[in-house]
Amino acid sequence: MRIAVWSGPRNLSTALMYSFGNRADVTAVDEPFYGAFLKESGLDHPLAAETMAAMECDPGRVPAQLRDYSTPIQYEKHMAHHMLPRFPLAWMAEAQNVFLIRHPVRVVASYLQKREAPTAVDLGFALFDALFQRAHAPIVIDSADIRENPRGSLTALCAALGVGFDAAMLSWPAGPKPFDGPWAPHWYDTVHASTGFGPAEGPLPQIPPDYAGMVTDALAVYGRLKAHALRPVTA
Repeated sequence: MRIAVWSGPRNLSTALMYSFGNRADVTAVDEPFYGAFLKESGLDHPLAAETMAAMECDPGRVPAQLRDYSTPIQYEKHMAHHMLPRFPLAWMAEAQNVFLIRHPVRVVASYLQKREAPTAVDLGFALFDALFQRAHAPIVIDSADIRENPRGSLTALCAALGVGFDAAMLSWPAGPKPFDGPWAPHWYDTVHASTGFGPAEGPLPQIPPDYAGMVTDALAVYGRLKAHALRPVTA
């Protein structure tokens, strides 16, 4: 079984990959189109040269690599904004597609904590919506639900995927993982310090009014996907 988990930035995506990667029956793959995205876009991301040197940078060849795995489950962490217009998407039919969502106000606030100024493209909600519309029987899970009730949310997700819940998903060892992408030394310091999901999030933060329009557009997509979100299992 292949599980393609789609996310935007600042969205609990690496922690969820660590959760599944801690299962004995899972092979985890970290952002397999990132090298191709960097080569195609020409963007100067941290550790871009190292990433392109270590990864397949032809987007047409990445799907074939994803078909080669030896465990019962392959968990693929995909970033929606990596899928540039000419990148193939037919391979999505070969996987169960999961969409990990987060309230756009929290996404913007996370960017601003890093003193970064996100654009609508950075948030990626429009492309996220297009991928959702393309997927067959997509599954949606909200990162806020995972943080509030990790066991219940992961139990619901596993049930939707048709796999058994494994308590190993609730925690993982601190530090780097063998399946981390080459960019991990720059981006994964916080998740490397973690051993499980963080606590439940509080009230929505305040963000500058300059981002109101961007958030309004993103909220429309978030609301449509939120209507499909799994409900955590309660004891």
